[in-house]
Amino acid sequence: MKETKVEANSDILAELVVKGMQEKKASDIVVMNLKSLKNAVSDYFVIASATSDTQLDAIATSIEEEVYKAIHQNPWQSEGRINKEWVLLDYVDVVAHIFLKDKREFYALEELWGDARIEHIKSE
Repeated sequence: MKETKVEANSDILAELVVKGMQEKKASDIVVMNLKSLKNAVSDYFVIASATSDTQLDAIATSIEEEVYKAIHQNPWQSEGRINKEWVLLDYVDVVAHIFLKDKREFYALEELWGDARIEHIKSE
């Protein structure tokens, strides 16, 4: 049976990324809505922290599984799995960033995109 790719808007995709993060107990989940910013590279950045490189990898895998299960879409690009400090999953309209806590503080993406509408997701 041939699988068909389901078109999902960026709002749904961002929700699926958050769900994948929550499945593996990611902390400090933030959804940055970049839609209103002039030179934004994406509609959303979804950022989370992991406490270990094992959890970092588990969160990234969980995001890929949740998105694929719901809308049959794989990331356009994936980076950082070898270094295990910051994994980026690029779904074009939504980019997921999973950081080890110290790397997240160092790169401070929330501050770089300070004009974005930011939603903090409560821990379950």
